[in-house]
Amino acid sequence: MATLAIETPSGQASANVRDADGPRAALVLGHGAGGGVEAPDLQAATSVALAAGISVALVEQPYRVAGRRSPAPAKQLDAAWIAVVEHLKAGPLGDLPVLTGGRSLGARVACRTVEATGAAAVLCLAFPLQAPRRASGTQGPSRLDELEAVTVPVLIVQGEGDPFGMPPAGKRRTVARVPGNHSLRTDLEAVGAAVEDWLPRALGEAG
Repeated sequence: MATLAIETPSGQASANVRDADGPRAALVLGHGAGGGVEAPDLQAATSVALAAGISVALVEQPYRVAGRRSPAPAKQLDAAWIAVVEHLKAGPLGDLPVLTGGRSLGARVACRTVEATGAAAVLCLAFPLQAPRRASGTQGPSRLDELEAVTVPVLIVQGEGDPFGMPPAGKRRTVARVPGNHSLRTDLEAVGAAVEDWLPRALGEAG
């Protein structure tokens, strides 16, 4: 296991790289808006991936590394993410096929940058489809277009009671409903099982 400091256009990011034995692919995961890479669902996905022979890199965006709680604008997040993935592909991940993803905000970043990163597939944990309705009755726009733009295999692991909604399945998009809400803490075994089932299929489709 190694922790790397990676320079990006938005400042220094951090990547915790965990090597699988004789890896056949790599999974690069980002965190949610207000949390870090220690989130239980990210850790569950990491354990399953490593057991399947897939190395994992857990990435902290520059705003987190700098100690800020509020996320940077989307363009800055995307640029930093692309820089990190490029660095990892040129170094510790080598020529391995790379899958990207993350939880909530991190999942959105991975979807928006899939073409730029050359990701073979995308793993979305708790994709925030639409912000919950405010007390005033207004509701933010849907982010379905970010999912629809992805042309590689996608897995969305979503809590059945997630206030951000349930994304629809699609041609290459699988949705695994698990007990719980947006945190995905209720049944981590179900989260891990969904990821474990999808990974070999995703790699097969990508190959």
